[in-house]
Amino acid sequence: MAKRVTFYIDGFNFYFGLKRSRKADNAWAACYWIDMVKLCESFLGPDQVLEKVIYFTASPLSPQKNSRQSAFLNANRLINGTRFEIVRGKYMEKHYECPYCKGNISRPEEKKTDVNISVRMIEDCVCKKTDVVSLVSADTDLIPPLDMIRRNFPAIKLKVYFPPSSSSLDIKDNLLRHHSKPVHMHKNLRRFQQAVMPDNIIVGSLTYTIPPKWKAWQSPNNT
Repeated sequence: MAKRVTFYIDGFNFYFGLKRSRKADNAWAACYWIDMVKLCESFLGPDQVLEKVIYFTASPLSPQKNSRQSAFLNANRLINGTRFEIVRGKYMEKHYECPYCKGNISRPEEKKTDVNISVRMIEDCVCKKTDVVSLVSADTDLIPPLDMIRRNFPAIKLKVYFPPSSSSLDIKDNLLRHHSKPVHMHKNLRRFQQAVMPDNIIVGSLTYTIPPKWKAWQSPNNT
């Protein structure tokens, strides 16, 4: 019987990893508008089947960024149905003191995502909803739930994927101690390119279009 694989995507980690990759190599620009289910399926083994892709994120405070994120998430939900789930945290303004002018600096900070990922991974193990936990993140805060799953659910296989241009020595060392190693998504540009969605996603009366800014980035002159 095929093993059920669930992907838990740290959306904040994934997006900013893509952003760093695009700045280094514009070939990654098209990969913002990507079918997450198709991408994750490309990493499955012959004895595995995708159970679900769960994308953990928060709505950006900027209306423009929120609009782009919504188009991406809605397009994925439209073409993938129940195989693509969104779990939301939230952004909050965090205030800092500028070390130079001593003025107040405001910066958005994402909250709840690491907790939401941890709880959901453990919940799916407890409820026997998956046979393989595939975490897409380089956030070291997620080491404790991985260790907890190993201790209490030895039959569950754990796999960690580092988003493009992201890595963690702590997570890598943790995996090596358990005779495993992370997958560096940055080495898999071809898989990303093969999962890019058409510019217009149309299903029935619903249409979602790649944000103009993301489309413009695909030009070699807009790096």
